[in-house]
Amino acid sequence: MENRKFDEKRESEIVYSRSVKAGKRIYYLDVKKDRTGDYYLCITESKKRQTGEETPQFEKHKLFLYKEDFAHFNEGLQDVIGYVKGQVGEIPDRKEWVSENEQPAQDEQAVPEEKKRGFLDRLMGKE
Repeated sequence: MENRKFDEKRESEIVYSRSVKAGKRIYYLDVKKDRTGDYYLCITESKKRQTGEETPQFEKHKLFLYKEDFAHFNEGLQDVIGYVKGQVGEIPDRKEWVSENEQPAQDEQAVPEEKKRGFLDRLMGKE
């Protein structure tokens, strides 16, 4: 039996990543590959905390979504978004938010078209 310390545990490989700035929060959507080669999604919410210190501190929360759960998660997400829209009407975009798709990539030729669409766009069928 292999005896491994916690800090020696290998970090999962990030194969695709996208950040979404939304007001005071940033959401990181990382597609990772585990040691067996399976893909999963790691969603991290990062929010700056006001501590009064010189160095800002960030509060982070992570959610791991495994590929076999994508369809169920997407169905549930679409359901609750539809419910909220039904209650309050169409939800306006944040004025300060700019989609990454509207920002030019640093090296436009190096980014494949399928990656420009975004992982969640493909997951939710917005191809």
